[in-house]
Amino acid sequence: MRSFVGVLLLLAQLLAASQAQELRKNYVVHLEPRDDVGADAVEAWHRSFLPEATPESLADGGDSGPRIIYSYSHVLTGFAARLSDAEADAMRSRAGCLRLYPEEFLPLATTHSPGFLGLQLGKEGFWSRSGFGRGVVIGLLDTGILPSHPSFGDAGMPPPPKKWKGACEFKAIAGTGGCNNKVIGARAFGSASVNSTAPPVDDAGHGTHTASTAAGNFVENADVRGNAHGTASGMAPHAHLAIYKVCSRSRCSIMDIVAGLDAAVKDGVDVISFSIDASDGAQFNYDLVAIATYKAMEHGIFVSAAAGNAGPTVGSVGNGAPWMLTVAAGTTDRAIRTTVRLGNGQEFDGESLFQPRNNTAGRQLPLVFPGASGDPDARGCSTLPDDVKGKVVLCESRGISEHVEQGQTVNAYSGAGMILMNKPEEGFTTFADAHVLPASHVSNTAGSKIAAYIKSTPKPTASITFRGTVMGSTPAPAVAFFSSRGPSKASPGILKPDITGPGMNILAAWAPSEMHPEFVDDVSLAFFMESGTSMSTPHLSGIAAVIKSLHPGWSPAEIRSALMTSSDTADHAGVAIKDEQYRRASFYAMGAGYVNPSRAVDPGLVYDLAPNDYIPYLCGLGIGDEGVHEITHRRIECGKMKAITEAELNYPSMVVKLLSQAITVRRTVKNVGKAGSVYRAVVDMPKEVSVTVRPPVLRFAKVNERQSFTVTVRWAGKQPAVAGAEGNLKWVSPEHVVRSPIVVPPAKVVA
Repeated sequence: MRSFVGVLLLLAQLLAASQAQELRKNYVVHLEPRDDVGADAVEAWHRSFLPEATPESLADGGDSGPRIIYSYSHVLTGFAARLSDAEADAMRSRAGCLRLYPEEFLPLATTHSPGFLGLQLGKEGFWSRSGFGRGVVIGLLDTGILPSHPSFGDAGMPPPPKKWKGACEFKAIAGTGGCNNKVIGARAFGSASVNSTAPPVDDAGHGTHTASTAAGNFVENADVRGNAHGTASGMAPHAHLAIYKVCSRSRCSIMDIVAGLDAAVKDGVDVISFSIDASDGAQFNYDLVAIATYKAMEHGIFVSAAAGNAGPTVGSVGNGAPWMLTVAAGTTDRAIRTTVRLGNGQEFDGESLFQPRNNTAGRQLPLVFPGASGDPDARGCSTLPDDVKGKVVLCESRGISEHVEQGQTVNAYSGAGMILMNKPEEGFTTFADAHVLPASHVSNTAGSKIAAYIKSTPKPTASITFRGTVMGSTPAPAVAFFSSRGPSKASPGILKPDITGPGMNILAAWAPSEMHPEFVDDVSLAFFMESGTSMSTPHLSGIAAVIKSLHPGWSPAEIRSALMTSSDTADHAGVAIKDEQYRRASFYAMGAGYVNPSRAVDPGLVYDLAPNDYIPYLCGLGIGDEGVHEITHRRIECGKMKAITEAELNYPSMVVKLLSQAITVRRTVKNVGKAGSVYRAVVDMPKEVSVTVRPPVLRFAKVNERQSFTVTVRWAGKQPAVAGAEGNLKWVSPEHVVRSPIVVPPAKVVA
């Protein structure tokens, strides 16, 4: 009997321990910085914040209490640990503890683009003169890479810079290729919720793709299933790469992200590429990515971050702190073309990466639209009737991540082909997806006409012709529908996103992955096409590295300014860049414009910001002294300094919230062009808005000379324009046009 009771007691203890284990959660603990704690004593100091050992903590792994997962020291003072609710509450009351952040998981913001951006090989091009980003280190936070891929070969690469302090975790993995003069560092960060011993080898394909887009070396004869053939390279093909695996497949723990950022700063990277979606609304002192990247900026590191893939919803932009470059996604002029021809002779162009040689060109097959009945599942081809066998099926998009699956469903029902039509909000943005059957992705306008044709005739038919790679597709560039839109909820008075880069159907290096199971066994698939702000972000990271290589003394703000003020607002046909509906794209969709690298390396004037310049702006946000302290790690008394509005920050764009009174803002520019340069102000605004610039002429006697000016904005008429207004201030010299967007938000945004 006693033995039985003992067993019951033991089981009860084990159950209690198990429940305690289950109730523990992961937290990032943000601490008050201390100057008297040396590097060798940091972890011991962090452990001093942990509660004393309890039966539950003993069950969790020993007398040291809850396990510390990471100790942070470069981008955040604090640590990550597993705590029960009671332990977390107790820690919040400890002196020196600023805030606890529960673990959250952030999603990934998932050959021709160098040429489309004007990057050409040759002795006369700035790309060659810059050494292709030579000597600059790009730190990439993502899913790791496939190090054996030829894009990561080190032909023509110099050795790592002397400042480099990073480590390589590939060397113990047989057959991976290891580190070299291209990939000079690689580390994996796995929190308690994932495999903590996993190497930094890519298990999703995403990191390999983004890393090669930023800084992949030259690889000839690159293509995807015979499409988009050419020489593949990143934007900075001779820059070094440092890989920080902080995501496993599509899950990115905030604890791992902060650890990766901490390591990147310690290791000595120059540029951080961050293709991970982040909060679209948290104020900055609650946003660990914003806090960590502020410290990176303090160390002189340029941060390029994805705007997110939640467009076209207004106010969906993420990674919106003004010390980051926030990157939107646009198209290029390359299409993997398909053409749908209806039985009545109408033709509609679309796209598909599936380009069979023996296709149905000219063969009219029965065409059916299961969604005509109004059933939403049938409209998206989630379910299909049995009579689709041998027919071309019209399906409405269920979202960009489900396009291939929709084709797989049609294929499973023995359909002969699929026409995938956009939903209304997706407009004209079409994807070159790797379908498993003959397919064509068409716009909503085209899809609606096809649906109307099906309804109009008792025996509708269609054929799909495959045209392969087509250059010169128009309009180009345009903003992709999924690209997240401003204004930023955390700081609506700063224009976000900042800029647009190529993010549609981008060909880059590939690693077999479970995220694309249809190709996981295809070792011949060395390159693949992906779309997202994940793809546009490394374009800007690589271009920033090229600028850094040419101008090593420029600050992160000066590089951002060069990119923004030199960007394009006109497409390759010379008309205004369009959004996914083929309407004129707003600055809240594309930022300042579409990146123009050849002009960005020689911008003429730049708007600079030192780390201290952000403090009056943060005070003006109304987050309080503690909020500013959490971001800057400095004791600030906002009441004793002159706080500024968002519009007064020396940013390259201006958001002026006009009500009834005129608003004047001050800006300072630095001459990075020639001595003796003279610039004249040219204002391009709608007639409803009056803009006055004083002085109207800037004369620079010397290089690096700074001059200030004021911009006064007022309504020209008696009634404010409820819809808002957009225009530009241009400083024009014989050699340069330095353009700053001016945005007067709609009345509902101002309110």
